Amino acid sequence: MKVYQAGPLFSEAEQDWHRKCKAKLISAGHEVIWPYELFDANQIASWGADAPRRIMETDKGALLGCDVVVALLDGAQVDDGTAWEIGFACAKKIPVVGIRTDSRHAGDTAFSVVNAMIEGSCLSIVSSADEAVLVLKKLVPPSRKKERA
Repeated sequence: MKVYQAGPLFSEAEQDWHRKCKAKLISAGHEVIWPYELFDANQIASWGADAPRRIMETDKGALLGCDVVVALLDGAQVDDGTAWEIGFACAKKIPVVGIRTDSRHAGDTAFSVVNAMIEGSCLSIVSSADEAVLVLKKLVPPSRKKERA
């Protein structure tokens, strides 16, 4: 399956986690699109004031080409860009598997682990990349419907 790997990517720790997660997904036979690798700092700088729109359009196009999203949900709140990616995927009927390794309670109810809108948009929320690989094994790759475009 083609996996869009979402999550915060601004610190070395986040980038390291994503690299390890990506390696696990690839070793399980998946193709992985990680937004961190879609463009570099020089490209972003060259886009100037148009950078936010170009980043969003590039990420949106990548999302539309994927079968599933695997999203890191750590933090006191889910990263705002990741939340957008999850909402967009949900609207386009692209399944989302969340990963929350963070032990802090960040949900809206005693029974939730993250914001209700995020949790409700996820097919499953697991606690490790290894568990996400197991969930992906059970998924039948969805067809890339025209409605996603």
